[in-house]
Amino acid sequence: MKYKYNFRPAYKSQELLIEIFSGAENEDFLSDFLNAISEINPKVDSIKNLWMNDEHLFEITSDIGFFLLSKDIWDLAFIMSEENQECINKINSILSEDKNFQKIEVNFEDYK
Repeated sequence: MKYKYNFRPAYKSQELLIEIFSGAENEDFLSDFLNAISEINPKVDSIKNLWMNDEHLFEITSDIGFFLLSKDIWDLAFIMSEENQECINKINSILSEDKNFQKIEVNFEDYK
């Protein structure tokens, strides 16, 4: 397994997200992630460098809608879509079947 992730709510929110907490520092992470979800035809529309947070924000469109990939200097990556939770659910489903990704179960209560 190259990457470990949690499928969890955002803090104090009902919104679900995917947090990649192990492996996001790998230089192949972005291409591995995009390859893993290739069935939904992801396309990176823009990359923003949020210098005040030392964060890169990738705006991605796909066959199932728009989502964001945020990668920060603490080697964490977050996949989010406030308006399209179905998209996040589908990406979770795809990653859970991919040999390079391992889903680690969490207690949703911990994020309230």
